[in-house]
Amino acid sequence: MIIGVPKEIKEDEYRVSLTPAGAAELISDGHKVLVEKGAGEGSGIFDVQYQAVGAQTVSCSQVFERAEMIIKVKEPIDSEFDQLKKGQILYTYLHLAPAPKLTDALLRRKIIGVAYETVQLEDGSLPLLIPMSEVAGRMSVHEGAKYLERENGGRGILLGGVPGVDPGHVVIIGGGIVGINAAKMAVGTGASVTLMDVNLSRLRYIDDIFGGRIKTIMSNKLNVEEFSQTADLLIGAVLLPGAKSPKLITREMIKAMMPGSVVVDVGIDQGGILETSRPTTHSDPIFLVDDVVHYCVANMPGALARTSTYALTNATLPYARQLAGKGLQKALQGNPALSRGLNLFKGKVTHPAVAEALDKEYVPPEKVLS
Repeated sequence: MIIGVPKEIKEDEYRVSLTPAGAAELISDGHKVLVEKGAGEGSGIFDVQYQAVGAQTVSCSQVFERAEMIIKVKEPIDSEFDQLKKGQILYTYLHLAPAPKLTDALLRRKIIGVAYETVQLEDGSLPLLIPMSEVAGRMSVHEGAKYLERENGGRGILLGGVPGVDPGHVVIIGGGIVGINAAKMAVGTGASVTLMDVNLSRLRYIDDIFGGRIKTIMSNKLNVEEFSQTADLLIGAVLLPGAKSPKLITREMIKAMMPGSVVVDVGIDQGGILETSRPTTHSDPIFLVDDVVHYCVANMPGALARTSTYALTNATLPYARQLAGKGLQKALQGNPALSRGLNLFKGKVTHPAVAEALDKEYVPPEKVLS
């Protein structure tokens, strides 16, 4: 198979979808790898490193024209739509549920869309989302602490406090990968940490691994309302695979928060959990609503590009090798987890949550692959 790696051109996106080591593995499997010139520079990876393992560095147009499978980090933006070819496999983060324009464009072009974020194991875990969730969860505390500084619009709170002064209060909504990594970082600063989730078994697990160093609270409307009012830093860490994020924080709750407090809505690429959220970029990351600082960057790990690129390739490469080595049909039929990643197939929506969110007809993957 011919595999193409274009340069990411979404604003403030510095990751690349494949490392030289990943390219070497695919080439050793007998595939051709085409990497757009300069694609890895944002992650500190240079063309000569790809060339050294046998990849070809070519123009952007050649990547899209020649490749049978395009491997990306982020979903295509408008200027890339027309470069995609009918029947091409697009293997990337897609986040289609809150993106009707993107979905319609890919459907018209009859793209086969395999989305990292919905590849799902039998235990419910999302192996291709985990590494970026780890980065984003840890980063959420860094960014929140920065914007709590008075000159950045925050309350002027040091999360860890100092002797004789209360530490900051970090409230995390969601006990998944993002939430647990945010909790690790927040505990490390010395902050007072409250984590909320709807799953009592998950709360027991988190309470056990943190040894009582954080407060675990059942997530419901009244508790979210109560604890958001005392939060210096509120982190939204809720994800429903393939679906829009539920709106758990209302405008009224934002109004009741302390002026200068900070909210980091990590799941903004799925719509976010705040009614007041809208996507932002690393170059313009924040906005104020009712004197509450909102940080809603849709590609948070892109700022830590080198770490994120290597972590992402570690997770995505085994599935890329299956898709390239076995072909789409055999790879998906032989791997139920990968089959759940199929969101689009030549004009049809093949993921139930995406279809529901966008009011499209759902066609099961097994039907289009039969």
